[in-house]
Amino acid sequence: MLTEIHLAKENFKFSAGHFTIFSATERENLHGHNFTAGVTIQCEVLKNGMTFDYGLAKRAMETLCRSLNETFLLPANSPHLRIQEVDDHLFAIFADEKIPFLRRDATLLPLENVTVEELARWFLDQFIKDFASEPAYRIRELAVEINSGPGQGATMRRHLA
Repeated sequence: MLTEIHLAKENFKFSAGHFTIFSATERENLHGHNFTAGVTIQCEVLKNGMTFDYGLAKRAMETLCRSLNETFLLPANSPHLRIQEVDDHLFAIFADEKIPFLRRDATLLPLENVTVEELARWFLDQFIKDFASEPAYRIRELAVEINSGPGQGATMRRHLA
């Protein structure tokens, strides 16, 4: 039998800055969100009435959220943004703007853009790599949801089995 485990704990959250890039010449102003995350895991129920110790899944999501908390998120793969590293600074070069960041305050992510859609994909990829690739968990499908505020978010889903 299959079941879905839904995990959206109070500590699945991170506060981060970003800007969305709309084109080679248009972007949002720098701003931030109090993001929340959740994961839905479809897997088999064993004869003992359990799936697996999903405390392990909770810790994996908490770790991912902590890794982004209180940083400015920059998309390393954007065709419209160039990142320049000089000593302990990062410069985000967009059109004719050179936006400075202390290296310790910025997180470069392998994304095209910092959007809830791309963040959901990144979380899903990381969650699979860090947790869900274990065959003993018998995971069939994963879905990760990232919200940038109440009523605004994206879910990325992947079939694994």
